[in-house]
Amino acid sequence: ILTILGNSAVLATAVKRSSLLKSPELLTVNLAVADIGMALSMYPLAIASAWNHAWLGGDASCVYYALMGFLFGVCSMMTLCAMAVIRFLVTNSSKSNSNKITKNTVCILIAFIWLYSLLWAILPLLGWGYYGPEPFGISCTIAWSKFHNSSNGFSFILSMFLLCTVLPALTIVACYLGIAWKVHKAYQEIQNIDRIPNAAKLEKKLTLMAVLISVGFLSSWTPYAAASFWSIFNSSDSLQPVATLLPCLFAKSSTAYNPFIYYVFSKTFRCEVKKLQCCCGWRVHYFSSDNSVEHPVSTMWSR
Repeated sequence: ILTILGNSAVLATAVKRSSLLKSPELLTVNLAVADIGMALSMYPLAIASAWNHAWLGGDASCVYYALMGFLFGVCSMMTLCAMAVIRFLVTNSSKSNSNKITKNTVCILIAFIWLYSLLWAILPLLGWGYYGPEPFGISCTIAWSKFHNSSNGFSFILSMFLLCTVLPALTIVACYLGIAWKVHKAYQEIQNIDRIPNAAKLEKKLTLMAVLISVGFLSSWTPYAAASFWSIFNSSDSLQPVATLLPCLFAKSSTAYNPFIYYVFSKTFRCEVKKLQCCCGWRVHYFSSDNSVEHPVSTMWSR
């Protein structure tokens, strides 16, 4: 419910101010699409299976669930990676160079992200890797336990782990470290901390918000990745069901909290959410102290 409501608010706000969207902001919209897509395609089936105390639908639904999870998970990871790279380029470029990142460029990048994610998702269907149930029996994913005795499965998981997890994560960390160093040097050049330009303050705030989004995603998926990697080299019976269930549930929470980060850091997004609440007939007191046309999501990217 939190995922659907929060990300729907992000999408509704983006549609409402579509004419004001800047090119990098499309990545934020794409991240919201991936999060809400995961919630709609996967969570109802998982909830029904939990109430049933067993997986529903057999092998076909298991493959569908695992494919959707892999597709949207890789899409989210690559979108965060692209966001970090563009944020780094914008921060370390002049204003004229940063404007060269056009909407067509970002749309092509988003199309590549989805094609890349779809390719990895369908590879197990083509015979490289496997999909199967989780050890606790009410969810499905890549069949990690088959990989310790299968060269085919092991080569898939190793390639996937490097190209869809390690390299994007290292890229995200490197980009934000570079941004932090740039911001630190900029602050050192200013003698009076009380007279820091608004642009520099905004830059620091936007970077912090982007870092929180990436750190939240990586931290929520790290326990699941660790438990999955453990089962590659050890029997799945070596872990208690709760030890595999809790990391899985924690990973699914990654789709819910991005809108809350936007809400905390973006005053305009808070105002737009209140407008949406008023449109839905909820009794909300709305006070607007800013008459500018600042876009609620553009605060992530505008300089």
